[in-house]
Amino acid sequence: MTENPKPNPADVHPTVVSSLGAFSISLPVDDLAASIAFYERLGFAALGGDEGSWMMLVNGNAVIGLFHGMFDKPMLTFNPGWGQNAAELDAFTDIRLIRQQLVDAGIPVHGDTTQDSETGPASFAITDPDGNPILIDQHKT
Repeated sequence: MTENPKPNPADVHPTVVSSLGAFSISLPVDDLAASIAFYERLGFAALGGDEGSWMMLVNGNAVIGLFHGMFDKPMLTFNPGWGQNAAELDAFTDIRLIRQQLVDAGIPVHGDTTQDSETGPASFAITDPDGNPILIDQHKT
């Protein structure tokens, strides 16, 4: 008796978007200074921010965004136009194309600012099946 091969996940659920950009986890925090100090003890170093309401920290390829008073749930964040080291990329998939690919695949978007301009910074969010928010946030002009 011949076993049926397992289906290739790419055949069942084809990739819609090739690259979402740099990945980070965005965390809501109550005390930004205390959170920065904690993650620095874990080996993270400040990458940028305003130290009043948000700060990005990096440890190798791991990037964490700490945000005070901006949202109430942790979220996955992707930044088209940025490499994992927060350096701007010359070639990348623009957020407007990413948005259209997701909409065409039947994935609803919300908080969408991509219609505000034809190029440059914009953002939108999607939600995974378990209610976890995912932010797509392009800073590059």
